[in-house]
Amino acid sequence: MNIERLLKVSEGKIEVLLAFGGKVVGALVLLSVAWVVSKHLRNFIEKRLTASNFDITLSRFFANLSKYAVITFAVVSCLGIFGVETASFAAVLAATGFAVGMALQGTLSNFSSGIMLLIFRPFKVGDFVVTAGQSGTVHAIDLFSITVDTLDHRRIIIPNSSVYGSVIENVTYHPYRRTAIVVGTSYDADMDEVRKVLNEAVTKVDNVLNDPAPQVVLTELGASSVDWTVRLWARTDDFWTVRENAIYEVKRSLDQAKIGIPYPQMDVHLDKE
Repeated sequence: MNIERLLKVSEGKIEVLLAFGGKVVGALVLLSVAWVVSKHLRNFIEKRLTASNFDITLSRFFANLSKYAVITFAVVSCLGIFGVETASFAAVLAATGFAVGMALQGTLSNFSSGIMLLIFRPFKVGDFVVTAGQSGTVHAIDLFSITVDTLDHRRIIIPNSSVYGSVIENVTYHPYRRTAIVVGTSYDADMDEVRKVLNEAVTKVDNVLNDPAPQVVLTELGASSVDWTVRLWARTDDFWTVRENAIYEVKRSLDQAKIGIPYPQMDVHLDKE
């Protein structure tokens, strides 16, 4: 009798173990499949939307959203496998929402800031921005953070609350930009001649826009030099090339005209007794 009872108990434990083990294996398989499917679905949606010339910022947002939706559905399904009612799960989630919200104030702030960034669109993917003490090209805008690639190819992830709560400079928002080159000439140089030389230097620079027209402005009589400002407009994509070429042509033109660019200097007068 004892042996029969032990066998029945053992058989019951084995059945429970097999049933529970089967559920665990099924849950792991479901999560693994969901993870793979979510990644492929994300890439598929992003490629399709990008190929249809859809906005790249919203393309990546919807792609990431689909990924998280698949994973969330898989997690809820796993809870159902173990006998957890989804209705009761939602009730528990709602009951603990307040506590979780208090504990995740920073996360919720990032989430709300991400929504505001997606609605008002102060910048988009591909723009060069300066914000939250960082500068770089926007790679992605997510619900909780933005990803920025710097000029020296570093990737920086900035919380959305830091971005939305600070000044945002969108450097590449407009199709063209103005650069200003400040140069000082000696007091001995004829000012009309200097203006003529600087205007001619501007004409030697490629990709300078004629509308708005370049300007050569006399800005200040400095302590050691007569200061001029050369203002040029260029397309945003050509900005740094135009600026470098303009500095080169200004220096070369002044050298050819034998107009000096003086160093800071001071005249000292000694009084004799």
